[in-house]
Amino acid sequence: MTDGPGTAGSGPRAIAALTVAAEPLADGRLLRPVGELDHDSADPMREALAEALREPSATVVVDCSGLSFCDSTGLNLLLRTRLAAESAGSRMVLAEPSPMVARMLEITGAGGVFEVYGTVAEATAGGPAG
Repeated sequence: MTDGPGTAGSGPRAIAALTVAAEPLADGRLLRPVGELDHDSADPMREALAEALREPSATVVVDCSGLSFCDSTGLNLLLRTRLAAESAGSRMVLAEPSPMVARMLEITGAGGVFEVYGTVAEATAGGPAG
């Protein structure tokens, strides 16, 4: 079987690539995941979130604009990380959710749990979430 474009791996189900770029912020990190955040591709995001939370009292902003898909594994990762951040005196916020991510947050009710900002600029400024 041949893998399609944008996939990695071999076998019956190819894994869609997920990349996560990290940028420093004055008080934490900005994470920019691109691709599909699901059971098969969550490791890069899990590692980036763990690394970002190693800084005490950090603010972690996750720019969701590049996520084309997020399943329950991805949502659970984000939810668990938000709780871990709060327990450590840090915070994790979401910014610019793609239409798919916005819909998932709405359907699951998780949008009421996260601080969600319309833009990365709003999230990094720390104003009220919308």
